[in-house]
Amino acid sequence: MLDILFYSLIGVVIIQLFYYIVVFGNFSFTKNQKNNPKRIPISVIVCAKNEADNIKKFVPLLLEQNYPDFELVLIDDSSTDETLELFEQFEKQDSRVKLVKVKNNEAFWGNKKFALTLGIKAAKNEYLLFTDADCYPTSKEWIKEMSSNFTLKKTIVLGYGAYEKIPDSFLNKLIRFETMLTATQFFGWAKMGKPYMGVGRNLAYKREEFFRVNGFIDHMKLRSGDDDLFINQASEKENTAVCFSKESFTYSMPKTTYKEWFTQKRRHVSTATYYKMFDRFQLGLFFLTQLLFLILAILLLSINFQWMFVLPVVLIRYTFAWISMGFAATKLNEKDVIYWFPVMEIALIFTQLNVFFTNIFSKPVHWK
Repeated sequence: MLDILFYSLIGVVIIQLFYYIVVFGNFSFTKNQKNNPKRIPISVIVCAKNEADNIKKFVPLLLEQNYPDFELVLIDDSSTDETLELFEQFEKQDSRVKLVKVKNNEAFWGNKKFALTLGIKAAKNEYLLFTDADCYPTSKEWIKEMSSNFTLKKTIVLGYGAYEKIPDSFLNKLIRFETMLTATQFFGWAKMGKPYMGVGRNLAYKREEFFRVNGFIDHMKLRSGDDDLFINQASEKENTAVCFSKESFTYSMPKTTYKEWFTQKRRHVSTATYYKMFDRFQLGLFFLTQLLFLILAILLLSINFQWMFVLPVVLIRYTFAWISMGFAATKLNEKDVIYWFPVMEIALIFTQLNVFFTNIFSKPVHWK
């Protein structure tokens, strides 16, 4: 029986090494990007619901972008605070701003996808760049960097949406580690020709891709998924590019309590159940082998079973995983979290287990 467990550990480690070396390695070990700037007219789209405080801070940063031809489409999704008034002020002050007012619709009440659809239709340009109202670009070159990845064939661009760093906060490090791991995974699969998700905090695509799949119609009933479910449906090997130059990142403030972050993760996980079968399989396999590795390694080492063979297997897995994630962390400007890799991984595994079982017994709350 113990021999079976040992060989099972070896099998699990082989699968894990495939992910960290092959899949993640397609992103982790690739050269830094050097893109040729383009002058494609861009429509930057921001959808907001009761985001007055963030709008005051971040809309001016979007208008300061160093790009010759762009408009800023601001969508007010039936806000009850000062959001609409602020948007109207920006529209009066800058001719590049276009305001889209969304009123509650009985069929789509509270659905962000309905509001985004109206904004996409109102945009004057064919190339669209999305971010959230609580996000800001890390540089004035954000539009230039993201748009430089568009070609005649590449009509979808996946970017990195990072979170701000909060000093001396373990939760903040855990959130940023999870964000980095997720990005490394979907960047890696995209570069292997199997794109499956993107994040609405930093995402671009040509409008024809939106209409090709009939927009959000296939998952309109779900309150979330305007980013990852759309990309899961529309992205293909031929039409998708990734952008990870540091000037292309966006940042937002992460959750500051475990309860808030846990609720957010519940929404993300519930949406992922609607991915294509292969994507659900590869995500599930990665998590399952993470969990099994932890259980088998602890079990075999705790009973001192053939430790001279078990320990090298464990160390090999951690060494290659740490190296792969270390290169990814450098690219994504998250080097401080990689020093905590084993601790972060264990904390994340147990959080995901908690999310999985919680979602079985209750439904998460989505965008209102």
